[in-house]
Amino acid sequence: MIRERNWWKDFDWAMLALALAICAVGLVQIDSATRGSALAGLQWKQLGWIAMGLAGMFLISRIDYHAILEQAPILYLLALLALFAVLVLGHTKFGARRWLDVAHQSIQVSEVVKVVIIIVLARYFSELRTERLTLTDIAKVGVLAGLPIALILRQPDLGTALVLMALTGVGVFLAGLEWKHAIAIVLLGALLLPVGWHVMKPYQKQRIQAFLDPEENAQSSGYQTLQSKIAVGSGGIWGKGFNQGSQNQLGYVPVRWADFILAGLAEEQGFAGVLVALLLYMGLLLRLVGTAQLANDRAGMFLVMGVAAVLGFHVLVNTAMVIGYMPVTGIPLPLMSHGGSATLFVFMALGLAMNVRLRRFVN
Repeated sequence: MIRERNWWKDFDWAMLALALAICAVGLVQIDSATRGSALAGLQWKQLGWIAMGLAGMFLISRIDYHAILEQAPILYLLALLALFAVLVLGHTKFGARRWLDVAHQSIQVSEVVKVVIIIVLARYFSELRTERLTLTDIAKVGVLAGLPIALILRQPDLGTALVLMALTGVGVFLAGLEWKHAIAIVLLGALLLPVGWHVMKPYQKQRIQAFLDPEENAQSSGYQTLQSKIAVGSGGIWGKGFNQGSQNQLGYVPVRWADFILAGLAEEQGFAGVLVALLLYMGLLLRLVGTAQLANDRAGMFLVMGVAAVLGFHVLVNTAMVIGYMPVTGIPLPLMSHGGSATLFVFMALGLAMNVRLRRFVN
């Protein structure tokens, strides 16, 4: 048990400051992206989600993570039931069934499921008594992660499914993946690519085709990527100034308050503004890795590295998507993009990391 005085002393205020700085950049950019439009004032709604996320983060940090890990099987079953409920009772937005109404709010269940899978995999890997994974171990991990991934793909939500795949891959690597098994997995994945292409939705295929040749589909599937690249390029080094970006203000950049918020930032604050944002993310990720190194057991290490893997994958994919180096996947920029469920997930995940750090000296 951690005494109140030690909690305030050992709490990672630097990690919290980095997270809030990223939130501040996001709020300013959401204000700029929506000013004068039907969505004006959206930053205040986002501020409310941030406040709720902070409350959840502090709450989770106070509960011993070992007690949370003990509930992993129950949490896993609840996560699967929630994903089933989405497919049956969820409502559809933008052609996908991903949301459940809870207390008059639309919650994207797959965002909460990310936290559950981090917990489930951390418990599984921490209980292994070997430094090298066997094929049986890898198969069990595949089933644990594969069931929720399959349900998420049914929504469909390829972006979240890819995040969970990346999380699983990092966990397997840290747990002791042998090279021969890694090569076998890569080869199997390559062989399954034609099957994956066959089961993709038409719009998903169009996004990949637009990524390969955006100019060919400039007025349709390639529009988002081209407009984003124009906005990024026009910002130059120092940008055009707050609320002065033509691509951003005139609405040429799609979902510029969410998935493409970095394009609006690049246009108005230039390379310098983007560099500051990415340095904040790097600081946050380095802080998480440092916390994982301080963990007093394998379970804590896997928990924090799971959080770092998910956040790092989000930043990498979103940044690459904005500049046309990856297909459009709908993966938001953590803490900066508008989105209630995504914001709550990040603060819950940071709460787990804080939890591990606070108990690094507890036996």
